[in-house]
Amino acid sequence: MNKEIAVRRRIQGIYNKREEDFPSLRDYNDYLEEVEDMIFGLIEGVDVAKIDEKISRYQQENFEAILASRARRAEEQAAALRAEKRLLAGGGGAAAAASGEPAASVALQNTASQAPSGQYAPTMLLQPRPSGQPVPLGAPSLLNGNGEPEDEESRRLREERGVKAGGWTPELGRRRAYEESFNSIWVN
Repeated sequence: MNKEIAVRRRIQGIYNKREEDFPSLRDYNDYLEEVEDMIFGLIEGVDVAKIDEKISRYQQENFEAILASRARRAEEQAAALRAEKRLLAGGGGAAAAASGEPAASVALQNTASQAPSGQYAPTMLLQPRPSGQPVPLGAPSLLNGNGEPEDEESRRLREERGVKAGGWTPELGRRRAYEESFNSIWVN
């Protein structure tokens, strides 16, 4: 698994063209298929020398395009980070409401032209932390499914059904206790 991840990162750092870099979808799909074939070959050890030579040749021929693509990706990540910070700070909401678009997309569009190259930024937008008191796991529920207070009998039935749904029965517990007690008896 680690080998596959390392190979994919290496190859995708070199073969990093996008769909808009190709004249047709067919050409782009052929490119993706070729990249996947090379990844498979490197992982499985099929024609490794030939594939490495092909990668080196591609890397030398397309050095500037590879660097440009990496820079473009870094700029997009930096813009996404700035958009995220602006959203978390409260900015971008008015522009989003006026245009009818989501705030993240408006903030991303506004910051795309201001992005410095070569900065790392995560691509996902972080959710704000919840406020308030956390509810402990396994806390007993005081209300049933209808929102009404639960009486003792219905709570006991719900717990029994939950235990049975998990595959446990009282007989199973008794059998295990007997087996453990008899297995601990030493006979000389």
